Amino acid sequence: MFRILARTARFVGEARVPGRLYDLGSYPGMTGMIIASDDRWVKGELFDIQPDSWSRTIQQLDEYEGCTDQDPEPHEYRRDLVKAQVSSGKTIDAWAYILNRKPSGLREISSGDYLLSTAGPGNK
Repeated sequence: MFRILARTARFVGEARVPGRLYDLGSYPGMTGMIIASDDRWVKGELFDIQPDSWSRTIQQLDEYEGCTDQDPEPHEYRRDLVKAQVSSGKTIDAWAYILNRKPSGLREISSGDYLLSTAGPGNK
C-alpha cells in the first residue's frame, strides 16, 4: 500500500484518533471511541489522496482491507469517517479502517502505537 499512497497521496503527518488498538497477530485492529469520557488514542499516519486518484486509490485500499462488496461478509474491517488530530491540535475528518467485531480476547496495545509495540522486548 505504501507504493500506491506514494504515487497518489501526500503525506500530511502523524495523527491520532480516539479509539483503542488491538494486536491481531501480525497486524493491528482499531476500534472506535467507546464512550465519550474514554481518553484512549490510536496513533498513525494521515495521507491526503489526490482528487483525481481518489476512486481508484480508495478501491485499492478497500480491496487490501477486504471490505469491498465482493468480499465475503462479515468483513474484518469497515471504513468509517473519524476525527483525526494532527500535531498542531487541528482536527481533520479522515477515513479509517475500523475493526468490525468485538475485541474480546485480543491483547490491547495500550500505547495506541502499533510500531512501538512491535519494536522489541519491553515495548509491549
